[in-house]
Amino acid sequence: MTETRISRWYFGGIASCAAACCTHPLDLIKVHLQTQQEVKMRMTGMAMQVVRSDGVLALYNGLSASLCRQMTYSMTRFAIYETVRDKISSQNQGPMPFYQKILLAAFGGLTGGFIGTPADMVNVRMQNDVKLPPELRRNYAHALDGLLRVWKEEGIKKLFSGASMAASRGAMVTVGQLSCYDQAKQLVLGTGLMTDNIFTHFVASFIAGGCATVLCQPMDVVKTRLMNSKGEYRGVIHCLSDTGKLGPKAFYKGLVPAGIRLIPHTVLTFIFLEQLRLYFGIRVVTSA
Repeated sequence: MTETRISRWYFGGIASCAAACCTHPLDLIKVHLQTQQEVKMRMTGMAMQVVRSDGVLALYNGLSASLCRQMTYSMTRFAIYETVRDKISSQNQGPMPFYQKILLAAFGGLTGGFIGTPADMVNVRMQNDVKLPPELRRNYAHALDGLLRVWKEEGIKKLFSGASMAASRGAMVTVGQLSCYDQAKQLVLGTGLMTDNIFTHFVASFIAGGCATVLCQPMDVVKTRLMNSKGEYRGVIHCLSDTGKLGPKAFYKGLVPAGIRLIPHTVLTFIFLEQLRLYFGIRVVTSA
């Protein structure tokens, strides 16, 4: 008899929230870099400007919206992916093929991205507020205040501004993170050189974070521009063409900060998730 533990459906959301608390300042700087009309500052310069103008705590602007986003977007995608994967794996008596993991991750990411769009938009606005002149700032008190004000002032449709890009990005980042993590972990364990321990989780999640960063960066740039716009873009195509006029590099603006933020976030998410699974997961006993 062998005992294994599988993740509970909500563990992904909890792990993502814990990781977001650690990496939020990097996410804020990434948003600031992406919403520059011209490349004027690099990552360190932007961080120093935020701290000088508004203090150290300004690096945590929009944290409540970031946590709200993780509890909607990340919890949904992890719940779909892990629940279906564990169900299929138990029926097949073995791991899913990689192409099935990619398809499942894409579906989970699309669904999670759409559900998380309102919180994501408020998150982007709250992070970008410190860059605006005082008279133009939205000054949302917290995530729920932001959601309610957008609903009242701009209508429910505005809450889903950029939903197509958010859902597409969600699919790409989930393929990069979840399916690549699963596959990388499977391959690392398959070598027989490493066991299922925290170092294995670190290596697999580092690979997954790199894949996710490269896959989703162009969509992330367009999504951020759409969500932060004040009506200057007619839609996704207009935003794409406008960004394209700045050259191909514009779609990878902020790639290094995105990687510096997304790779640690991915590593921390999966390390937290694996520890939650190990200590609080559902016990499954199988006959050897």
